Formats: sequence, structure tokens, C-alpha cells
Amino acid sequence: MATPLDGIDHRILDALTRDGRMSMRTLAESLHISRANAYARVERLQTSGVIRGFSADVDPLLSGMGTSAYVTVNMHQPDWRHVRERLTQLQGIVHIALVGGEFDVILLVRARDNADLRRLVLDEIQGTEGVVTTRTLLVFEEPEPARRGEHSRA
Repeated sequence: MATPLDGIDHRILDALTRDGRMSMRTLAESLHISRANAYARVERLQTSGVIRGFSADVDPLLSGMGTSAYVTVNMHQPDWRHVRERLTQLQGIVHIALVGGEFDVILLVRARDNADLRRLVLDEIQGTEGVVTTRTLLVFEEPEPARRGEHSRA
């Protein structure tokens, strides 16, 4: 069973969500705790799986992935594990979610351009054994996500 998180743990998570490159010294100072306490807590949060890792927030347009789409997938239910495994191997699939409703899976897909998106959806995703149908919803505009603790710039 997971150890419950206290207020300091949540403040650590909020701080690291805003800046995953923050030094332990800066983290400890901003939360008014010792560096040893900050190290121990972050280590515990990593070991327990609460912190799964640290990553860069990459702008898709500036990184050359100018086309985005949500792709819904219907599949043969018994093939879910095989389909999931195959989808996780495909370059350009950013997020995979098994959902309830009129379709089984929703994907966030990023591609260089429409031709790359077409190849990914028609050849790779639809070509996966167990996939029955797909529907592609092209993203026209994505507002920049607000960082945790910041107000929307609407």
C-alpha cells in the first residue's frame, strides 16, 4: 500500500512540476526544509513511483512536429494488450488512453506534416492487428498549456 503524501510532499511535487531542473538546495530553501529532508523525500517519491521521471516540455511546432491529431480507435477487445504494445512502439504517438464510450482508445499523435500523419494513421495504426476502425480529428490550434500554479493567459 502506498504511503500517504503530506503537505510537504505535495509542495515538493508542485515545485518540481513547475521546474523539474530545480536543485535540491533551491527546493529545500523554497520550502523551508533542510536539504537532507528534500533529498530523502524526493528519493522516497521516486522509489515509490509517485515521481515517474523528469522530462523536457518540448514545443511540438518548434521541434518540427507541426501536425497534431487525436485518433480514436475501435478494436477487438481481446487484442487490447497486443494493440497497446504495438502503439507504444510507434514514433509520434504522444499519449494512449483506454476509454469507455463509443470508441476504445484515444491517441494524441504528432507528425511532421499531413503526409507523415497519413502514413502513421493509415499504414501503422490501422495496419495493427486487432484494430478495426480509426477516426482522425485534426487539431487546428492548441493553446500553450498553463504551468501548474500559473493562471491562464486567456
